[in-house]
Amino acid sequence: MALSRSARLGAVATAAASFLSIAASSAPTPGADGIGDSYFPRLGNGGFDARHYDLSVAYDPDTDRLDGRTTLTARATQNLSSFDLDLQKLEVTRVEVNGRRAQFTRDGDELRITPRDPLRTGRTFTATVTYGGVPEPLGGPIVFGSDYGWMKTADGVFVACEPNAASTWFPSSDHPSDKATYDIRVKAPKGLTAVSNGRLLSTYDKGGSTYTHWRENRPMASYLATATIGKFDVRTGRTPSGIPVYVAVDPVLKNSNSVDVYAVTAAATDYWSRIFGPYPFEETGAIVDDMPEAGFSLEVQSKPAYSAVRNESTIVHELAHQWFGDSVSVARWKDIWLNEGFATYAQWLWAEHQGTRSAHDSFLAGYGSRPADAAFWQTKVADPQHDTMFASAVYQRGAMTLQVLRERIGDRAFFRLLPAWTALHRYGNADTADFVRLAEKVSGQQLDDLFQTWLFSTGKPAL
Repeated sequence: MALSRSARLGAVATAAASFLSIAASSAPTPGADGIGDSYFPRLGNGGFDARHYDLSVAYDPDTDRLDGRTTLTARATQNLSSFDLDLQKLEVTRVEVNGRRAQFTRDGDELRITPRDPLRTGRTFTATVTYGGVPEPLGGPIVFGSDYGWMKTADGVFVACEPNAASTWFPSSDHPSDKATYDIRVKAPKGLTAVSNGRLLSTYDKGGSTYTHWRENRPMASYLATATIGKFDVRTGRTPSGIPVYVAVDPVLKNSNSVDVYAVTAAATDYWSRIFGPYPFEETGAIVDDMPEAGFSLEVQSKPAYSAVRNESTIVHELAHQWFGDSVSVARWKDIWLNEGFATYAQWLWAEHQGTRSAHDSFLAGYGSRPADAAFWQTKVADPQHDTMFASAVYQRGAMTLQVLRERIGDRAFFRLLPAWTALHRYGNADTADFVRLAEKVSGQQLDDLFQTWLFSTGKPAL
């Protein structure tokens, strides 16, 4: 069959229009300057998926100056004419994309990079940023009124960055939804120890400096990265089940130990591995620094960071986060109860395991001690809002929710649910709706009323 001339011309015109439409739709465009998190709209970045960070930082405690060179390996998720990284206050001196100089501009905490040639969707690329300056910690009401981020100590620096301070010391897609693996190389004055995530690959002295290389092979949210530097007494070994342990304690705190950090870390790591599923990382441990200005601890991936010697309950809380928060990370910050409620409930489980108090009694103590008109009951746990995302209700009412769930579905289903959750979302991200669906699937029950009452409503629930 042959087409007429007019039909052929029509077909050519249609094809041309289709081609132009496709070309227009695939034209390179800038990546978004944030992922749209309701609490931190400009955190994270659109247009690419971070895969690996290679960080090289040199720190001088005398001047508090940091000089860094970060290479990000990423995959473009759209045709990119430019893309952003998050970087707060530090001065950028050079940017390269795929080894070629690239233009860049600054807009507040956004570093916008324009490569010489557009980046095509699906292609892997590298972006190398050279930068330096004096990192400034963040503050305000969010983290219990404490400073957080890159915090100078008497002999170095304590680095604990939740929720948005990783970009105070390296350029990144600074949101937990964009996880990556890491190589972290630190140059510090000789005699100081640099402790970071994953496994220690090498450390050596050259001239007046010590060079240290750590590698985290498991995907990690940016706020969990650390490069804590100072004088530390280091103890290494293995848990009874064989998991490598690395515990670094500031010698200033040597005589203030009310708890054996190493022993509790080893015991809790093994116990949670039985309750929550296999330990998700290559090493467990702790960083215990003398940083009284930081009134908190953080679940730094593979080595929780403590700003002083903390009690046993705090240690088991931070180690539980290795599953709930580190391996399974929130998709958006409003789901923070999935981290803190679970880790608080782990404290109740630990007391139950130790025979000191049942989780049921811990629930009753928390529930009964707060009258119905207490401000505690006015926080909506499933969306606590930006400035109150670490409110006590997120921790305690989140844990209460899990105890109510346990008593509704029974121990058998509940203790199947916990490892099922960590296995299903291992090294990934999840939200509250994901947990509700899995709880209903594992239990075979409809649970909307329970979660609506305890997570999505204010007021003191009736028992």
